[in-house]
Amino acid sequence: QVQVVESGGGLVQAGGSLRLSCAASGSIFRINAMGWYRQAPGKQRELVAGIISGGSTNYADSVKGRFTISRDGAKNTVYLQMKSLEPEDTALYYCYADVYSDYRRDFYWGQGTQVTVSS
Repeated sequence: QVQVVESGGGLVQAGGSLRLSCAASGSIFRINAMGWYRQAPGKQRELVAGIISGGSTNYADSVKGRFTISRDGAKNTVYLQMKSLEPEDTALYYCYADVYSDYRRDFYWGQGTQVTVSS
């Protein structure tokens, strides 16, 4: 069993910053990738940023230059540093973990953390 828990969301004014954290725990043999999706009301869930085991990262075009994903491998934790936030960034942010556990590969989601950017 693997658990994914996010933290760090909140309310911030446009132009401000927030840092999200996500920790994976449980019966983990290896983490292939972790990252963040977001879903705004009435919109589909979209990839925000991801980082794979080798360290390569990818970002949605809308957040490039403003968001930075990083990780602490020893803690199975990823971080999303968000700067120059815009009202359009308001969404529920979900962390995911692509994990080898108990001889199988599975995809796990956190419960989500709300980010609200006021104009």
